[in-house]
Amino acid sequence: MSTTQHQPAVDQAVLDEFLGRAIGDLGATISAALVVIGDRLGLYRAMADGAAVTADELASRTATAPSYIRPWLANQAAGGYVGYDPASGTYSMAPEQALALAGEDGPAFFPPSMQLALGMLRDMPAIEERFRTGAGFGWHEHNADLFDGTERFFRPGYVANLVPAWLPALDGVVDKLTSGATVADVGCGHGVTTILMAQAFPASTFLGTDYHEGSVRVGRRRAEAAGVADRVEFQAMDASELKPGPYDLITMFDCLHDMGDPDAAAQTARRALRADGTLMLVEPAAGDSVEDNLHPLGRVFYAASTLVCTPCSLAQPGRKALGAQAGPARLTKLLTTAGFGRVRLAAQSPINLVLEARP
Repeated sequence: MSTTQHQPAVDQAVLDEFLGRAIGDLGATISAALVVIGDRLGLYRAMADGAAVTADELASRTATAPSYIRPWLANQAAGGYVGYDPASGTYSMAPEQALALAGEDGPAFFPPSMQLALGMLRDMPAIEERFRTGAGFGWHEHNADLFDGTERFFRPGYVANLVPAWLPALDGVVDKLTSGATVADVGCGHGVTTILMAQAFPASTFLGTDYHEGSVRVGRRRAEAAGVADRVEFQAMDASELKPGPYDLITMFDCLHDMGDPDAAAQTARRALRADGTLMLVEPAAGDSVEDNLHPLGRVFYAASTLVCTPCSLAQPGRKALGAQAGPARLTKLLTTAGFGRVRLAAQSPINLVLEARP
């Protein structure tokens, strides 16, 4: 006997609205490559003065081919990344667009986010296979655009917040750093945060650690170029291998959730601190439940967690897969279980939570 399963009626207006959003996503996904091209070829920088240009004029300014610049500019105008004047056939950038697309040292610089997104997408076949097997995919296995894009994406926020706001929000830490403290920056990546702190506090010494040897090598070069290599050391090691300093300050920037065993990392940090030391934990801004994170930024972080953070954790001993949306309650419980007696939310930015943990 055959049965016909009842199909719910389709509301055409709801379907059209959904397809409209999907088309917007498709345009944004394809256009990510054009944003990265615009960044790498200096197209945005050439328009940052706000002057109106034709495609031929922009091509001349940037030594590029007009036949490619014409559709690139039209795409950018369709996405609202530049303005278009149909009367003159010219394109221009408003100050806000220039800040976001060409202001590499500013807090709103956006193209690196597209660079790291493209790095993630290049590894999609490998992640698809991990969906089937449950195996991990380590940070070191990813496309290099993810490494460079991550550094460039997070750097403006760290520059804007780390020394001016986040460190001062911690009890007594700036005074210690000013007089001379011993600091470990765990999961340091390319060493952006390690070097920023070293430049701001010349009396202190710093150790940056990361399990990725390639990132550690980059950090060493960055320290040499910044003139702080005499006070900054980089070592390749797992977070759970950190030797007792003892340290006045241990920092973890946007990395705890990527670790195979974040509980062990927190316990190691607790043992390595002085009795009056501080752990500063910086993690992605998230609420404590899924429904708290169902918004555009949460969508970004859940995607990053699926493509990068969870596979990275599953590739390491422990395989905890904490995820980029752990939220303050879960993070606080992790830290108190690790032996920290005082944990509080010390500061936050639009994309980060800053927790202070004390013995």
